[in-house]
Amino acid sequence: MVADRTGQIGRNDILLFCTLRNEDVRLPYFLQYYRQLGVNHFLVVDNDSTDGGREYLAQQPDVSVWTTAHSYQKSRFGVDWLNWLQSRYGHDHWTLVVDPDEFFVYPFCDTRPIRALTDWLDASSIRSFGAMLLDMYPKGRIEETRYARAQDPLEIASWFDAGNYAITRNARFLNLWIQGGPRARAFFADKPKQAPALNKIPLVRWDRKYAYVSSTHMLLPRGLNLVYDEWGGEKASGVLLHTKFLNTLTLKAQEELERRQHYADSKEYKAYAAGLAGNTNLWCKWSEKYINWRQLEILGLMSKGNWA
Repeated sequence: MVADRTGQIGRNDILLFCTLRNEDVRLPYFLQYYRQLGVNHFLVVDNDSTDGGREYLAQQPDVSVWTTAHSYQKSRFGVDWLNWLQSRYGHDHWTLVVDPDEFFVYPFCDTRPIRALTDWLDASSIRSFGAMLLDMYPKGRIEETRYARAQDPLEIASWFDAGNYAITRNARFLNLWIQGGPRARAFFADKPKQAPALNKIPLVRWDRKYAYVSSTHMLLPRGLNLVYDEWGGEKASGVLLHTKFLNTLTLKAQEELERRQHYADSKEYKAYAAGLAGNTNLWCKWSEKYINWRQLEILGLMSKGNWA
């Protein structure tokens, strides 16, 4: 434990859980974004960072920090670490689990704090809320524009694919499985079924009996994965704006290839390293520039359902 401020957690606080390594450049804006949404406390597992990010987090008045040098891979890619923390501190709280490069967008997020969403979910007896991971990217080569510490990454990575997604249903866990977007077409074009999953369930009214199975893609009990309407209607859902594709990815990919701590022998980072070596430009003539959540709803990437 580096900084323990969990004694400050109030009974109704909304908690954010995160695991990270060497993300100092992203942390100031990440904290600012989620504070403005209404997150009350951050619980972070730092996996042996060397860039000063752990020390920066330890200075923040609303952050509790744990550190470990143990294997990210053997912790099921951080899932075990966060499941334990959520069991210990998240019981009966709304918990949001995101990475430092993910920014949660939900219906009316421009005018309503996240507590308005969780209050509505409570009133509707809904315990889990789904969000599609939407890869954001710049116009032009990823390496061309330098990301500055504390900058809003969406100022650079402001484009996304409006289509090009495939959805299937996982018969075992009942969750949807979404693949596609720029990562599939640029890095996994010859093997689309190996492209990263884009389905997430980041927001849950936690119970210590719950557990994430694989990242935030699926949960137990299985009923928590039913964040979609099975009868042809629409349930409210959100989007996680994924800002991985900045110039910082080049060094990140090199580091993760050396560490070999990611899923399937780091095949995703192998694809990134190979693609970036070719000066990858993810922008194409079908790319859309991000405006707001209403645009995403019109495009069918999220829904306000019956929340008015």
